[in-house]
Amino acid sequence: MTAVIESEEHKALRSAVSALGRRYGRDYITRTIAEGRHPTELWAEAGKLGYLGVNLPEEYGGGGGGIGELSIVLEELGAAGSPLLMLVVSPAICGTVISRFGTEEQKRAWLPGLADGTRTMAFGITEPDAGSNSHRITTTARRDGADWLLTGRKIYVSGVDQADATLIVGRTADARTGSLKPCLFIVPRDTEGFARHPIDMELNAAEKQFELVLDDVRLPADALVGDEDAGLLQLFAGLNPERIMTAAFAIGMGRHALAKAIEYARVRTVWKVPIGAHQAIAHPLAQAHIDLELARLMMQKAAHLYDSGDDIGAGEAANMAKYAAAEACVKAVDQAVHTLGGAGLTREFGLASLITASRVARIAPVSREMILNYVSHQTLGLPKSY
Repeated sequence: MTAVIESEEHKALRSAVSALGRRYGRDYITRTIAEGRHPTELWAEAGKLGYLGVNLPEEYGGGGGGIGELSIVLEELGAAGSPLLMLVVSPAICGTVISRFGTEEQKRAWLPGLADGTRTMAFGITEPDAGSNSHRITTTARRDGADWLLTGRKIYVSGVDQADATLIVGRTADARTGSLKPCLFIVPRDTEGFARHPIDMELNAAEKQFELVLDDVRLPADALVGDEDAGLLQLFAGLNPERIMTAAFAIGMGRHALAKAIEYARVRTVWKVPIGAHQAIAHPLAQAHIDLELARLMMQKAAHLYDSGDDIGAGEAANMAKYAAAEACVKAVDQAVHTLGGAGLTREFGLASLITASRVARIAPVSREMILNYVSHQTLGLPKSY
């Protein structure tokens, strides 16, 4: 692989998105959370400017780029304090799966809206008894004439209340073997039998989490995305971008926290000099910056591999990028709060809420322990422990 150096187009995209993010900033996100609503103004403007669909095909209204470009969008919005979590879900997971595997009708129906932000889609995979183990998914789809009947439960599904539809991972019976295999279905939000219940989270975010209940949800044949026999391939086509975008989310958040700490360390004076002059303050901030930069390089490698069509290489790199970015983000946020001392826990600086938010990247969409399992087994060739 050639060295990852950003092109002039990428630099221009980064600069333009950064300017948009700064116009909204952390205060905007804090205000929308307090008001119990979604960041619709920022979402709409980002869509109008073409940033939300930068990874989707041009023929369906997208920018013709890839996850590399979309990760820049999310990272820079996050660095400005105004990340859009649904970027991970709607264009990155759902948009990618539909653009790669959907029928022509599905592409025409969904991609233009996902690209300009006028439509959004949620993604449901996790279940109460099936977290990281997707083979234990019990949501099942069975044929009923020309239709499908979908039954099961999903938890921790982001943004269902604002999404026009949810891409649900279910399982269908393989006619040849009798075993169950994963398949993806588009379930419109108002479909009969499709219920959602908010989960009471202590996480401070504009996007809410939901439990979904599907009770014999009847879907037409064309609700199935792509080929019934290619479910696992299609599933991981969405999960790798999710990991890369989670890395972008974490790196942006870490950069935002670090910038606050650096600004404070430059001006806060104790014993006649700014506290940033002391190595006990300066060195941990420098280390946090290094860790974030290294994580970004891994994220760029993962995006490059994915966008060039190397799904296997991208799988390993995406997991590593997500791991590295999550660890760097948690450390950066912790050090930022510590740098400000008591001020780091005040609403004025908005860092305390990031302590909880930064943990999300360590937990979702897959825990750091499962990534270490993956690297131990897949990369290092060590015996499987589960």
